[in-house]
Amino acid sequence: MTLIKSISGIRGTIGGKPGLNLTPVDIIECTAAFGTWVIRTSGIKKIIVGRDGRISGKIVSELVINTLQSLGIEVIDLGLSTTPTVEIAVPLEKAGGGIILTASHNPAQWNALKFLNSDGEFISGEDGKIVLNLIDDGEISFSEVHALGAIKTNDTYINRHIQLILDLDVVFVEQIKKRKYKVVVDAINSTGAIAVPALLNALGCETILINGEINGEFAHNPEPLPEHLGQICAKMLEEKAEIGIVVDPDVDRLAFVCEDGSLFGEEYTLVAAADHILSLKPGNTVSNMSSTRALRDVTESAGGIYQAAAVGEVNVVKKMKEINAVIGGEGNGGVIYPQLHYGRDALVGIAIVLSKLASSGLSLSQLRAQYPNYFISKNKIELSDGIDMDELFKQIQMVYKEQPINTEDGLKIEFGKNWVHLRKSNTEPIIRIYAESNTAENADKLALDMISEIKKIGKL
Repeated sequence: MTLIKSISGIRGTIGGKPGLNLTPVDIIECTAAFGTWVIRTSGIKKIIVGRDGRISGKIVSELVINTLQSLGIEVIDLGLSTTPTVEIAVPLEKAGGGIILTASHNPAQWNALKFLNSDGEFISGEDGKIVLNLIDDGEISFSEVHALGAIKTNDTYINRHIQLILDLDVVFVEQIKKRKYKVVVDAINSTGAIAVPALLNALGCETILINGEINGEFAHNPEPLPEHLGQICAKMLEEKAEIGIVVDPDVDRLAFVCEDGSLFGEEYTLVAAADHILSLKPGNTVSNMSSTRALRDVTESAGGIYQAAAVGEVNVVKKMKEINAVIGGEGNGGVIYPQLHYGRDALVGIAIVLSKLASSGLSLSQLRAQYPNYFISKNKIELSDGIDMDELFKQIQMVYKEQPINTEDGLKIEFGKNWVHLRKSNTEPIIRIYAESNTAENADKLALDMISEIKKIGKL
């Protein structure tokens, strides 16, 4: 069992002992620290809370809400919601921050508290460290009985979120309605079962929902990876549907399935969304360093500049702001469209890609065929305890000094249109090795060659 306190919040497995698992004690301590930070930094005693459909969601939500009330904070409880919906609600409610109760793609025994600032964006690493320090510094003070915070429930925000998407000038509502798409949706027993059909209904689509009971008993591993998507691929063929949509439990990641039951590719969700946006609003794009080169190709073909950010949504958002990107995100199916908000959002991703399909007249498989083919090989190597990984990385950098290298997040080494990205774990003696090439075999070979070089340099 596990408890991880990080700069972005706290996550872990339910049950067990305080400090080792995600228990009521840990939830209360971390919530109190964040609530205190919100009051000190924003001066606003109002926080938005929303949760996904996990088994533990209700009890975690009650602990969080009661703790915030005990600090004298007004709580706006969105109840069952999505991560991007909570992000949108924070600035609209003029709140000092937000807490999303979700462990994202982790299995059912996990839950987490994810913290937002007053802009509805994930807190920075620097702010996260301050929150963690508040847990132990003994300065948290709770309110007396006549100063306890109020609680208000608001279940309107998913619909408000959808309306904001429909109002975007890049979303072609009428064109989508004319197509009357037949869509299969895998909501993985969480709040996508509320939000995705509501959006599709507003776009005139016929929706077939699978895994739509919101009980947190995930029908399969909730991460939208190919090995977990056999059910929807079969359902696409059975229903003769045109589009398959897969989201994760908190609806910030998005994958598509083509009309022939083949996978569009999670890496290509952002590529397709960016293709549509760039055709309307030429500009710059951002993804993280471990995402496919296809986004760079599409961006440069449209006359824009692509830049890579360190892995992590907060890093992608920072880079997007720096270069005024028109769209960005992560290769895990996370689309960030800043005209709506700076956060990964499966709902806006759906609307943008459907707009691309409707305006082009292409099927999903035809659209995918328009993009360059790249394949990513994901590997890791465990090193012996005590090895100096900083020195190891320096030596690897010297070996490949003639190649373009980015050291912003580990080492990313480019070999023409191929690349290898090395990242060291902050908690274990592990190096993660991602490689991309134009075939799966070439990507695997790139990764294996790099692993051999690491073993030789490290004398492993």
